[in-house]
Amino acid sequence: MKPARKIGLIGAGNMAEALVSGILNAGVAQASAIGVTDVSSVRLQYIQDTYGVAPFSSNVDLAKWSDVVLLCVKPQTMDSVLAEIRSTLSSGMLMISVAAGYPLKRLSDHLGGDATIIRAMPNTPAIVQQGVTALAFGPQVDSSQSQFAIGIFEAVGKVVTVEESLMDAVTGLSGSGPAYVYLMIEALTDAGVRVGLPRATASVLATQTVLGAAKMVESSGDHPAVLKDRVTSPGGTTIAGLRELEAGGLRATVIKAVEAATSRSAELGKASSS
Repeated sequence: MKPARKIGLIGAGNMAEALVSGILNAGVAQASAIGVTDVSSVRLQYIQDTYGVAPFSSNVDLAKWSDVVLLCVKPQTMDSVLAEIRSTLSSGMLMISVAAGYPLKRLSDHLGGDATIIRAMPNTPAIVQQGVTALAFGPQVDSSQSQFAIGIFEAVGKVVTVEESLMDAVTGLSGSGPAYVYLMIEALTDAGVRVGLPRATASVLATQTVLGAAKMVESSGDHPAVLKDRVTSPGGTTIAGLRELEAGGLRATVIKAVEAATSRSAELGKASSS
């Protein structure tokens, strides 16, 4: 039997913890095949105690041990981390970066042109294993490595693959998107209070309504417009509410929000590369 790939995570923040939990729950790897480092000894101890994974005292030691390295650090610290581990990386080692706005070319400049690199953009619902991750593959990534990476991120939600040029658009839509939905839930809750519901009741109604509507889109395979029309009776309550949303420009505002976040992601990426 081929030995399991050893997965090392540099950084043990919320996203790294989500990945560890998902990897274990999905059976992608056993705890004995997962190693973690972090600048905080308290955080590292917590991850070890909670998940039974191996703690490492240095990034260099972790990189030497690993077959796959997940770079779960902030973009501003990535340069120093890559410089630290570069000389320890073995040929064919798979490197996966979840640092927002840190392009494949910059990773390649640090690690060498023959490095096997994947850029990932997960979003925060990965913490509850309901995220979505976009993956962009470097030219050296083979089919086995791409499938293994997909398996890692499918453990915390759904996965799409895109050209790296679309990563800013991914950031504007799914990376920032949870905040747009939270705002909608907050607004629905406030609206419920406005029309007389207790806040706790309004919050449950708003949250479950959004969750259930998303599940209907996912499970039915129908276009959202089709599902919307099924709820909308002639002369009824729903069309009255929809009229106000359209009059207020909800659709156009959401589109503009995604466009603005996409543009800002591109600006930040250029700034970090300069």
